[in-house]
Amino acid sequence: MSKQISNFKFQISNFCRSLLLLFTCGLILMCTFLTGCESFPGDEDFYEITVAPEKLRQVETLELQKAEVQENGRTDANEPPPPELELNLEQCRALTLENNLDLKVQLISPAIAAERVGEAESAFEAAFTSNMVYSIGDTPAVTSLDDISGSKVKNLYTDLGVQVPLRTGGTVRFDMVGNRTRTDAPTSFNPFYSSDLGLSISQPLLRGAGNRANTHAIRIAEYERQITDARTKLEVIRVIAAMDRVYWRLYAARKELEVRKKQYDLAKTLNEQAHRFVDAGDKSQVEIIRTEAGVAQQLEAIIVAENNLRDRQREFKRTLNKPELNMQTSTILIPTTEPIPVRYDLEKPRLVAIAFENRMEMLELELQIAEDISSIDYMHNQALPLVTMDYRYNINGLGDSRDDSVDLLFNKRFEDHRVGLSLLVPLGNEAAKSRLRQAFYQRRQRLATRNNRQALIELEVLNAIDQLEANWQRILASRQSAILDGRLFDAEKRQFELGLRTSTDVLQAQTNFANSQSSEILALAEYQIALVDLSYATGTLLGAAKVRWEPIVPRSSIK
Repeated sequence: MSKQISNFKFQISNFCRSLLLLFTCGLILMCTFLTGCESFPGDEDFYEITVAPEKLRQVETLELQKAEVQENGRTDANEPPPPELELNLEQCRALTLENNLDLKVQLISPAIAAERVGEAESAFEAAFTSNMVYSIGDTPAVTSLDDISGSKVKNLYTDLGVQVPLRTGGTVRFDMVGNRTRTDAPTSFNPFYSSDLGLSISQPLLRGAGNRANTHAIRIAEYERQITDARTKLEVIRVIAAMDRVYWRLYAARKELEVRKKQYDLAKTLNEQAHRFVDAGDKSQVEIIRTEAGVAQQLEAIIVAENNLRDRQREFKRTLNKPELNMQTSTILIPTTEPIPVRYDLEKPRLVAIAFENRMEMLELELQIAEDISSIDYMHNQALPLVTMDYRYNINGLGDSRDDSVDLLFNKRFEDHRVGLSLLVPLGNEAAKSRLRQAFYQRRQRLATRNNRQALIELEVLNAIDQLEANWQRILASRQSAILDGRLFDAEKRQFELGLRTSTDVLQAQTNFANSQSSEILALAEYQIALVDLSYATGTLLGAAKVRWEPIVPRSSIK
């Protein structure tokens, strides 16, 4: 009966040992799978680029083909007109936020910064530890004066544990240790098994102690995340403000072309009148030459205005970055939002205060100052002596089988307690003091930068206010000038019909009238752009619609 019980215990012991080994291997494989078996999207695969030396060192020539000469340098009138697309300012803003390339680049930064916060927080994750060692030893020993014999020992050591970092700076570790030893030395039982169940705590008391010191990295990462969000918001405001400026410049370019076309029609009408007067004998032949020269000048002005409009449209399309509306498409963009010339009561102190509150550069600087304060506090802690207290509690088990060893372990007959205290005091501690002084100087520099930045922001706001007021005065002056030049043109035209003026006088009045109209259009557009600049200087946006951005998180299979 006792032999059967012994065999049964032996089988149980083998089963437990095999189960422990399988459990260890399974945990190792599971940890490997969870931490190392992640895949990236196909567009993230590694690739190499090999560039030929000629590509880097040889400058190629540009060969151009001669164009076929067309009458008046104009395009074929039989060509179908390009498609047109009408867009208001709100639609342009929405398309810009959705497609702008600069913004797409910046919107990924908050996702990266958020992952850095997660990385810092993961410093307090618990970790599973496992260790397995098999050793064979043969230690010589003196048994008599003339004889030296050896003692062979075969040992299988296994250790399973969990390690938990604490926010106080300490570390708690739970571990289960098992040993199987076989020796040729005379012992009560061979092989024998030992088991240990332990709890250890290590806690620094000065340097590295405390929740604030150990969460410094998390705090810095969180500040950096908020700084990245502030920079992203600034980029959103910058992109929308740039969109508004491009929009109003495109509006001005289209209106300028309309003015030049009207002046061209007026010049043609004047040329026809000159032909009639010459045919009737009322004017000399030179009037036809003068009016034809005027028509040619207006045609040149149209060509310049058309080219300027194409440049503005390409800039507009690049800012929109709509896939089906790239810069090489012939689609004509027509801005439908009209400028509203309204004079505003600009309170300088209030606008400066709004700028201090809303400018992301100021918020970024405040966050950096908070980083510096946290760094000074952390460097103070790191300059302290290193005092560490260690405590370990251990329960021991021993037996001729693993089951007996574990039974004795849980009976808690044999217990160990160990308390230790270690001290490390750098002599001089110059490195820590230098780091502390660097952090202190950095904070002083930030404070000086904050005062300088406040002065620059105030200067930008005041300049934007003055520019806005100046552009309003330009609107009034150019509008009055356009009215008077229009009347003068009509008067000169009537005088020409009565034979009291030459066509040169009419053409000069017409040119002045066109320039006045162009100035009025430009003043309207510049007034709208000045409003955009003022809102940008205060860290805000024009319009009633609020803008909210969300970060772009690239696709990844990493969990």
